[in-house]
Amino acid sequence: MSQMEINTEVDADLLPGAYNAINVCLRLKPEERITIIADNDAADIARAMEHEIKKVGAEYSTFIIEDYTPRPIPGDLPQVILDDLAKSQVSIFAATPKMGELRSRASMTYVVDAHKIRHGHMVNINKQIMMEGMRADFIKVDKISQRLIDIASKAKIIKHTSDNGTDITAEFVPELKWLKTSGIISVDKWGNLPGGEIFTSPWNVNGTFVVDGVVGDYLCQKYGDLLHTPLTIEIKDSRISKMTCDNKELLEEFTAYTMTDENSNRVGEFAIGTNIACKNVIGNILQDEKLPTIHMAFGHPYSAHTGAKWSSTTHIDCVSIKNSIWCDEIQVMDKGVFMPVISEGIL
Repeated sequence: MSQMEINTEVDADLLPGAYNAINVCLRLKPEERITIIADNDAADIARAMEHEIKKVGAEYSTFIIEDYTPRPIPGDLPQVILDDLAKSQVSIFAATPKMGELRSRASMTYVVDAHKIRHGHMVNINKQIMMEGMRADFIKVDKISQRLIDIASKAKIIKHTSDNGTDITAEFVPELKWLKTSGIISVDKWGNLPGGEIFTSPWNVNGTFVVDGVVGDYLCQKYGDLLHTPLTIEIKDSRISKMTCDNKELLEEFTAYTMTDENSNRVGEFAIGTNIACKNVIGNILQDEKLPTIHMAFGHPYSAHTGAKWSSTTHIDCVSIKNSIWCDEIQVMDKGVFMPVISEGIL
Protein backbone atom coordinates (compact mmCIF):
# COMPACT_ATOMS: atom_id res chain seq x y z
CA MET A 1 0.00 0.00 0.00
CA SER A 2 1.04 3.57 -0.54
CA GLN A 3 1.24 5.81 2.50
CA MET A 4 -0.29 8.52 0.38
CA GLU A 5 -2.55 7.48 -2.46
CA ILE A 6 -2.89 10.02 -5.27
CA ASN A 7 -6.39 9.63 -6.67
CA THR A 8 -6.20 11.29 -10.06
CA GLU A 9 -5.75 9.91 -13.54
CA VAL A 10 -2.43 8.68 -14.84
CA ASP A 11 -1.01 10.51 -17.87
CA ALA A 12 -0.59 7.79 -20.51
CA ASP A 13 2.33 9.68 -22.10
CA LEU A 14 4.35 9.02 -18.95
CA LEU A 15 3.82 5.27 -18.82
CA PRO A 16 6.51 4.06 -21.28
CA GLY A 17 9.17 5.98 -19.33
CA ALA A 18 7.75 4.77 -16.01
CA TYR A 19 7.78 1.19 -17.29
CA ASN A 20 11.46 1.59 -18.20
CA ALA A 21 12.25 3.01 -14.76
CA ILE A 22 10.53 0.28 -12.77
CA ASN A 23 11.14 -2.78 -14.94
CA VAL A 24 14.32 -2.14 -16.93
CA CYS A 25 16.40 0.29 -14.88
CA LEU A 26 15.47 -0.68 -11.32
CA ARG A 27 14.26 -4.25 -12.05
CA LEU A 28 11.73 -4.17 -9.24
CA LYS A 29 10.61 -7.63 -8.07
CA PRO A 30 7.20 -8.52 -6.56
CA GLU A 31 8.79 -9.51 -3.24
CA GLU A 32 10.60 -6.18 -2.90
CA ARG A 33 9.60 -2.84 -1.45
CA ILE A 34 10.03 0.59 -3.11
CA THR A 35 9.89 4.13 -1.71
CA ILE A 36 8.94 7.03 -4.00
CA ILE A 37 9.94 10.53 -2.86
CA ALA A 38 8.50 13.24 -5.10
CA ASP A 39 7.40 16.87 -4.98
CA ASN A 40 4.29 18.61 -6.23
CA ASP A 41 5.93 19.28 -9.61
CA ALA A 42 6.49 15.56 -10.15
CA ALA A 43 3.24 14.24 -8.65
CA ASP A 44 2.02 13.09 -12.07
CA ILE A 45 5.27 11.18 -12.59
CA ALA A 46 4.86 9.58 -9.15
CA ARG A 47 1.39 8.43 -10.22
CA ALA A 48 2.83 6.84 -13.36
CA MET A 49 5.45 5.04 -11.27
CA GLU A 50 2.74 3.78 -8.91
CA HIS A 51 0.81 2.46 -11.91
CA GLU A 52 3.78 0.36 -13.01
CA ILE A 53 4.61 -0.76 -9.45
CA LYS A 54 1.08 -2.07 -8.99
CA LYS A 55 1.49 -4.20 -12.13
CA VAL A 56 4.65 -5.69 -10.63
CA GLY A 57 2.85 -6.35 -7.35
CA ALA A 58 5.48 -4.88 -5.02
CA GLU A 59 4.80 -3.01 -1.79
CA TYR A 60 5.38 0.74 -2.02
CA SER A 61 5.19 4.06 -0.20
CA THR A 62 4.85 7.47 -1.82
CA PHE A 63 5.82 10.73 -0.14
CA ILE A 64 5.12 14.18 -1.58
CA ILE A 65 7.78 16.39 0.03
CA GLU A 66 5.59 19.47 0.53
CA ASP A 67 3.19 17.40 2.67
CA TYR A 68 5.99 16.89 5.20
CA THR A 69 8.24 19.96 5.12
CA PRO A 70 8.46 23.45 3.62
CA ARG A 71 10.63 24.16 0.57
CA PRO A 72 13.51 24.76 0.36
CA ILE A 73 13.93 21.81 2.71
CA PRO A 74 15.59 23.05 5.92
CA GLY A 75 18.32 20.49 6.58
CA ASP A 76 17.80 16.75 6.19
CA LEU A 77 14.75 15.13 4.67
CA PRO A 78 12.06 14.52 7.31
CA GLN A 79 12.89 11.50 9.45
CA VAL A 80 9.63 9.73 8.60
CA ILE A 81 10.71 9.65 4.94
CA LEU A 82 14.25 8.50 5.74
CA ASP A 83 12.92 5.76 8.03
CA ASP A 84 10.62 4.46 5.31
CA LEU A 85 13.44 4.59 2.77
CA ALA A 86 15.64 2.46 5.02
CA LYS A 87 13.05 -0.35 4.82
CA SER A 88 13.09 -0.53 1.00
CA GLN A 89 15.28 -2.31 -1.51
CA VAL A 90 14.44 0.14 -4.32
CA SER A 91 13.77 3.89 -4.35
CA ILE A 92 13.05 6.85 -6.62
CA PHE A 93 13.58 10.55 -5.97
CA ALA A 94 11.66 12.76 -8.42
CA ALA A 95 11.71 16.50 -7.69
CA THR A 96 12.78 19.96 -8.82
CA PRO A 97 15.66 21.21 -6.64
CA LYS A 98 15.53 24.43 -4.69
CA MET A 99 18.49 26.55 -3.63
CA GLY A 100 20.20 25.10 -0.56
CA GLU A 101 18.70 21.60 -0.74
CA LEU A 102 21.89 19.68 -1.42
CA ARG A 103 22.05 18.63 2.24
CA SER A 104 18.55 17.13 2.11
CA ARG A 105 19.46 15.02 -0.91
CA ALA A 106 22.71 14.00 0.77
CA SER A 107 20.73 12.75 3.79
CA MET A 108 18.74 10.55 1.41
CA THR A 109 21.70 9.18 -0.54
CA TYR A 110 23.46 8.42 2.76
CA VAL A 111 20.59 6.04 3.60
CA VAL A 112 20.66 4.67 0.04
CA ASP A 113 24.38 3.90 0.29
CA ALA A 114 24.17 2.52 3.83
CA HIS A 115 21.38 0.08 2.95
CA LYS A 116 22.55 -0.69 -0.60
CA ILE A 117 19.29 0.43 -2.15
CA ARG A 118 18.84 0.45 -5.93
CA HIS A 119 18.03 4.13 -6.28
CA GLY A 120 16.84 6.14 -9.28
CA HIS A 121 17.72 9.83 -8.86
CA MET A 122 15.40 12.01 -10.97
CA VAL A 123 16.26 15.59 -10.00
CA ASN A 124 14.59 18.03 -12.42
CA ILE A 125 12.49 15.28 -14.03
CA ASN A 126 9.61 16.49 -16.20
CA LYS A 127 7.22 15.21 -18.85
CA GLN A 128 9.57 15.98 -21.74
CA ILE A 129 12.34 13.88 -20.21
CA MET A 130 9.91 11.05 -19.47
CA MET A 131 9.01 11.08 -23.18
CA GLU A 132 12.62 11.37 -24.44
CA GLY A 133 15.55 10.22 -22.34
CA MET A 134 13.47 7.83 -20.25
CA ARG A 135 12.25 6.07 -23.39
CA ALA A 136 15.80 5.07 -24.37
CA ASP A 137 16.78 1.48 -25.10
CA PHE A 138 18.79 1.17 -21.91
CA ILE A 139 20.21 -2.19 -22.93
CA LYS A 140 21.89 -0.46 -25.89
CA VAL A 141 22.90 2.47 -23.70
CA ASP A 142 24.53 0.01 -21.32
CA LYS A 143 26.46 -1.68 -24.15
CA ILE A 144 27.70 1.69 -25.43
CA SER A 145 28.68 2.69 -21.90
CA GLN A 146 30.58 -0.55 -21.32
CA ARG A 147 32.62 -0.22 -24.52
CA LEU A 148 33.41 3.37 -23.66
CA ILE A 149 34.43 2.72 -20.07
CA ASP A 150 36.66 -0.17 -21.18
CA ILE A 151 38.66 2.35 -23.25
CA ALA A 152 38.42 5.43 -21.03
CA SER A 153 39.41 3.63 -17.83
CA LYS A 154 42.75 2.64 -19.41
CA ALA A 155 43.54 6.15 -20.70
CA LYS A 156 46.15 8.34 -19.05
CA ILE A 157 45.11 11.41 -21.06
CA ILE A 158 41.70 12.35 -22.44
CA LYS A 159 41.46 15.36 -24.73
CA HIS A 160 38.24 16.95 -25.90
CA THR A 161 37.53 19.89 -28.18
CA SER A 162 34.56 21.62 -29.75
CA ASP A 163 34.02 24.07 -32.59
CA ASN A 164 32.79 26.58 -29.98
CA GLY A 165 36.18 26.76 -28.27
CA THR A 166 36.45 23.93 -25.76
CA ASP A 167 40.03 22.62 -25.62
CA ILE A 168 40.66 20.47 -22.55
CA THR A 169 43.38 18.04 -21.54
CA ALA A 170 42.56 15.84 -18.56
CA GLU A 171 44.88 13.42 -16.78
CA PHE A 172 43.81 10.23 -15.02
CA VAL A 173 45.34 7.73 -12.60
CA PRO A 174 44.33 4.13 -11.79
CA GLU A 175 43.64 5.03 -8.16
CA LEU A 176 40.60 7.07 -9.22
CA LYS A 177 37.85 4.69 -10.30
CA TRP A 178 35.62 5.09 -13.36
CA LEU A 179 31.93 4.33 -12.90
CA LYS A 180 29.17 3.47 -15.34
CA THR A 181 25.65 4.78 -14.71
CA SER A 182 23.95 3.64 -17.88
CA GLY A 183 20.44 3.46 -16.46
CA ILE A 184 20.78 -0.17 -15.35
CA ILE A 185 21.00 0.52 -11.62
CA SER A 186 22.71 -1.78 -9.13
CA VAL A 187 23.39 -1.67 -5.40
CA ASP A 188 26.98 -0.64 -6.16
CA LYS A 189 26.06 2.92 -7.18
CA TRP A 190 22.77 4.74 -7.26
CA GLY A 191 22.23 6.47 -10.58
CA ASN A 192 20.37 9.26 -12.30
CA LEU A 193 17.35 8.41 -14.41
CA PRO A 194 17.43 8.78 -17.28
CA GLY A 195 20.84 7.14 -17.15
CA GLY A 196 23.60 7.22 -19.69
CA GLU A 197 27.09 8.29 -18.66
CA ILE A 198 30.48 7.13 -17.49
CA PHE A 199 32.45 9.26 -15.07
CA THR A 200 35.36 9.55 -12.69
CA SER A 201 37.22 12.18 -10.74
CA PRO A 202 40.20 13.39 -12.83
CA TRP A 203 43.73 13.69 -11.48
CA ASN A 204 44.33 17.00 -13.27
CA VAL A 205 42.53 19.20 -15.80
CA ASN A 206 43.80 22.12 -17.87
CA GLY A 207 42.42 24.21 -20.70
CA THR A 208 39.31 26.06 -21.86
CA PHE A 209 35.87 24.65 -21.18
CA VAL A 210 32.98 26.32 -23.03
CA VAL A 211 29.66 25.57 -21.35
CA ASP A 212 27.27 25.98 -24.28
CA GLY A 213 24.82 23.38 -23.03
CA VAL A 214 23.59 23.87 -19.46
CA VAL A 215 24.77 24.29 -15.88
CA GLY A 216 23.33 22.23 -13.07
CA ASP A 217 21.66 22.39 -9.68
CA TYR A 218 19.06 25.16 -9.20
CA LEU A 219 20.81 27.39 -11.77
CA CYS A 220 19.68 25.04 -14.54
CA GLN A 221 16.01 25.86 -14.12
CA LYS A 222 16.79 29.58 -14.04
CA TYR A 223 19.10 29.86 -17.07
CA GLY A 224 18.33 26.83 -19.26
CA ASP A 225 20.08 26.43 -22.64
CA LEU A 226 23.29 28.50 -22.78
CA LEU A 227 23.97 28.19 -26.52
CA HIS A 228 23.57 31.93 -27.11
CA THR A 229 25.23 33.04 -23.86
CA PRO A 230 27.90 30.39 -23.19
CA LEU A 231 29.94 30.38 -20.01
CA THR A 232 33.66 30.11 -20.80
CA ILE A 233 35.75 28.64 -17.98
CA GLU A 234 39.53 28.67 -17.94
CA ILE A 235 40.91 25.80 -15.86
CA LYS A 236 44.43 25.50 -14.47
CA ASP A 237 45.51 22.54 -12.34
CA SER A 238 41.87 21.47 -12.00
CA ARG A 239 40.69 24.81 -10.60
CA ILE A 240 38.79 27.67 -12.17
CA SER A 241 41.25 30.43 -12.99
CA LYS A 242 38.99 32.76 -15.00
CA MET A 243 35.42 32.92 -16.30
CA THR A 244 33.61 35.04 -18.88
CA CYS A 245 29.97 35.19 -19.94
CA ASP A 246 27.75 37.77 -21.64
CA ASN A 247 25.03 36.93 -19.11
CA LYS A 248 26.44 38.84 -16.14
CA GLU A 249 23.81 37.56 -13.73
CA LEU A 250 24.69 33.94 -14.54
CA LEU A 251 28.39 34.74 -14.24
CA GLU A 252 27.83 36.32 -10.83
CA GLU A 253 25.71 33.44 -9.51
CA PHE A 254 28.01 30.75 -10.87
CA THR A 255 31.04 32.55 -9.41
CA ALA A 256 29.38 32.71 -5.99
CA TYR A 257 28.39 29.04 -6.20
CA THR A 258 31.95 27.96 -6.99
CA MET A 259 33.32 30.01 -4.10
CA THR A 260 31.16 28.31 -1.46
CA ASP A 261 34.05 26.35 0.04
CA GLU A 262 37.72 25.71 -0.68
CA ASN A 263 36.98 22.97 -3.24
CA SER A 264 33.84 24.35 -4.90
CA ASN A 265 35.95 25.60 -7.84
CA ARG A 266 37.82 22.31 -8.32
CA VAL A 267 36.93 19.82 -11.08
CA GLY A 268 35.42 16.90 -9.19
CA GLU A 269 33.77 14.96 -12.01
CA PHE A 270 34.75 14.20 -15.60
CA ALA A 271 32.01 12.47 -17.57
CA ILE A 272 30.95 11.34 -21.05
CA GLY A 273 27.24 11.05 -21.84
CA THR A 274 25.99 7.85 -23.49
CA ASN A 275 22.19 8.15 -23.77
CA ILE A 276 21.66 7.79 -27.50
CA ALA A 277 17.99 8.79 -27.19
CA CYS A 278 19.09 12.34 -26.26
CA LYS A 279 19.59 14.38 -29.42
CA ASN A 280 19.57 18.05 -28.43
CA VAL A 281 19.93 20.29 -25.40
CA ILE A 282 16.55 20.84 -23.74
CA GLY A 283 17.74 23.16 -20.95
CA ASN A 284 17.48 20.53 -18.22
CA ILE A 285 20.63 19.09 -16.64
CA LEU A 286 19.07 15.72 -15.78
CA GLN A 287 18.75 14.85 -19.46
CA ASP A 288 21.33 17.17 -21.00
CA GLU A 289 24.25 15.68 -19.06
CA LYS A 290 23.41 12.35 -20.73
CA LEU A 291 23.90 13.79 -24.22
CA PRO A 292 26.73 12.08 -26.12
CA THR A 293 29.31 14.75 -25.28
CA ILE A 294 31.42 15.88 -22.30
CA HIS A 295 30.26 17.28 -19.02
CA MET A 296 32.37 18.21 -16.03
CA ALA A 297 31.34 19.18 -12.53
CA PHE A 298 33.00 21.51 -10.08
CA GLY A 299 32.87 20.49 -6.45
CA HIS A 300 32.26 17.17 -4.71
CA PRO A 301 34.03 14.27 -6.53
CA TYR A 302 31.75 11.44 -5.30
CA SER A 303 34.65 10.41 -3.09
CA ALA A 304 32.98 7.24 -1.77
CA HIS A 305 32.77 5.86 -5.30
CA THR A 306 35.69 7.38 -7.23
CA GLY A 307 38.26 7.15 -4.44
CA ALA A 308 39.07 10.87 -4.48
CA LYS A 309 40.66 12.03 -1.22
CA TRP A 310 38.90 15.37 -0.96
CA SER A 311 35.36 16.67 -0.71
CA SER A 312 33.13 19.72 -1.14
CA THR A 313 29.72 20.83 0.04
CA THR A 314 28.74 21.73 -3.55
CA HIS A 315 28.57 19.99 -6.93
CA ILE A 316 27.54 21.72 -10.16
CA ASP A 317 27.53 20.00 -13.56
CA CYS A 318 28.40 21.84 -16.78
CA VAL A 319 27.73 20.54 -20.30
CA SER A 320 29.78 21.35 -23.40
CA ILE A 321 28.00 20.20 -26.56
CA LYS A 322 29.18 18.39 -29.70
CA ASN A 323 32.62 17.52 -28.37
CA SER A 324 35.24 15.41 -30.11
CA ILE A 325 37.02 13.10 -27.67
CA TRP A 326 40.31 11.20 -27.70
CA CYS A 327 41.25 8.63 -25.03
CA ASP A 328 45.02 8.63 -25.40
CA GLU A 329 45.30 8.09 -29.18
CA ILE A 330 41.86 6.49 -29.68
CA GLN A 331 39.16 8.81 -30.96
CA VAL A 332 35.84 7.74 -29.43
CA MET A 333 33.61 10.65 -30.49
CA ASP A 334 33.48 13.16 -33.33
CA LYS A 335 31.39 16.28 -32.69
CA GLY A 336 28.92 14.41 -30.49
CA VAL A 337 28.75 11.23 -32.58
CA PHE A 338 30.26 7.99 -31.33
CA MET A 339 32.99 6.49 -33.49
CA PRO A 340 32.62 2.89 -34.80
CA VAL A 341 35.01 1.66 -32.09
CA ILE A 342 32.16 2.41 -29.68
CA SER A 343 28.99 2.12 -31.76
CA GLU A 344 29.63 -0.67 -34.28
CA GLY A 345 27.09 -3.48 -34.01
CA ILE A 346 24.99 -1.59 -31.46
CA LEU A 347 23.60 1.44 -33.29
